[in-house]
Amino acid sequence: MRRRGLTFLRACLALLLALVVFAAFWFGLVPQRYAPFAPISLDDPPHWFVDFRLAALRRDPQQCRAVLKAPHILATPIADKVQSNGCGWTNAVRVSKVAGAEIGLGQLTCEAATALALWMEYGVQPLANQMFSSRVAWVQDMGTYNCRNIIGNKRWINMRSQHSLANAVDIGAFRLENGKQMSITADYKRDTPEGRFLREAHRRACYYFRVALGPEFNEAHHDHLHLDRGPLVSCK
Repeated sequence: MRRRGLTFLRACLALLLALVVFAAFWFGLVPQRYAPFAPISLDDPPHWFVDFRLAALRRDPQQCRAVLKAPHILATPIADKVQSNGCGWTNAVRVSKVAGAEIGLGQLTCEAATALALWMEYGVQPLANQMFSSRVAWVQDMGTYNCRNIIGNKRWINMRSQHSLANAVDIGAFRLENGKQMSITADYKRDTPEGRFLREAHRRACYYFRVALGPEFNEAHHDHLHLDRGPLVSCK
């Protein structure tokens, strides 16, 4: 009986240790310099430990500057701004171009900016070439930083949105180099090439963002894709 008790205790301690290690990587508490995996790069599409490698950028501004480079993204570091009400940002950048497409983002965390660049470079642009033989030239930003709680979901109504930390971006439309424009409002639910493009782009965002929500999630997202790198996981 005593041996069984010790075995059970060891198993519980091992499980607890595993959960602590997982949480440390999940919440970005382990900077890249202490991580057991290679730094993420925008030069090649990552295939292993993508989420943990993105999270490792959260508290590592030096590694952030090493990753966010042209031609994949034009990003400028901005000063931290932390507020006592649970809003503000740390290790964030301003983004003017991503994967060759124009975009205007005033504040976005390094982690989310890297996810955005990977999604656009290895998800959206190849899809646009495949379906329309044209690259995306412009992306409509519908918001990054906004000090507010989650909206449109009663279960999380008292929880701060990832927008309040500049850790989320809303995308409303794409315009291709050939002039074709596709918006979430007009095209997402249609059975057309444009609708299929937007739905597939949404699906591909789930590989880099923990939360990727669109019009089929709820009415609050009828006109945009919400993409964030927060602690929750949802692809709807």
